[in-house]
Amino acid sequence: MPAQVKKKDARRERRIDMEIVVDAYDAHERAMGWYYYLEAKLQFPFRATCIGERSISPLRQGDKVEVVGMAPETDCECEMFVEISWDGRKLGVPLVQLKPSPRADKETREAVADWHYWRDQGYIFW
Repeated sequence: MPAQVKKKDARRERRIDMEIVVDAYDAHERAMGWYYYLEAKLQFPFRATCIGERSISPLRQGDKVEVVGMAPETDCECEMFVEISWDGRKLGVPLVQLKPSPRADKETREAVADWHYWRDQGYIFW
């Protein structure tokens, strides 16, 4: 899923700069800023739909899943992963693949949208 640069959203840019990557001086600090922001904002579990396929994930577009938590920090140093319930076990998938259901709480929907926005702008950790 290549990033698709979208129109800048000044309010979202400001929130990302001031709440997520503030004081981040290198790739690891930016990644951990995102990790802890998402960990604090996402209300688990929540239902989500796969919005794009990735070669590293078994999900197909349209699959519905239950997101049960963040993947371990060490798995999120280059990209944000969440854990889903999959075939009786937990499996990490890229958060960029998922869109929370409308029933997910507002903070969860906003935090995932922030991550999608950041990725769509072409921003990366390194």
